[in-house]
Amino acid sequence: MRRSAPAAAVLAGALALAGCGTYSGPGSGGGKAELSVGSAYMPQPVSDEMAAGFLTISNKGGAADELTSVTSDVAGQVTVHETVGSAMQEVTRLEIPAHGRLVLKSGGNHLMFEKLKRKPKEGQTVSVELRFAHSGPVTVEMPVKPPTYTPATGH
Repeated sequence: MRRSAPAAAVLAGALALAGCGTYSGPGSGGGKAELSVGSAYMPQPVSDEMAAGFLTISNKGGAADELTSVTSDVAGQVTVHETVGSAMQEVTRLEIPAHGRLVLKSGGNHLMFEKLKRKPKEGQTVSVELRFAHSGPVTVEMPVKPPTYTPATGH
């Protein structure tokens, strides 16, 4: 069967348009991240030098984003750590998938507050600023819980 050039052009254009909007990664134009933060807490540190922090970042948007850095008034430095198996390592970014979430929890991915300027006490809050590859920064007030605190839900 032989097709005319205009019909082939229409078919090619239709096929090209059918593929539009299927990729929703960063910079694709297929949406944007819609981030929210919940379940944040810091167990009261037992060390004068370091503390850990945990939270969940939810993304209801159509594009992925990445947590790229964290700062806090309580620490000289806050680093992001990934746990693979039983090994922990510092990373420069963690992905927050489109229509998904990034969970930072005890025994898993987490924040490390290093060079503490003061030792947070149970009942206080710690201000944390989260920065992302594509979204604006988000400030979170992280409550300080007992050293052995384990959340019942949220992680």
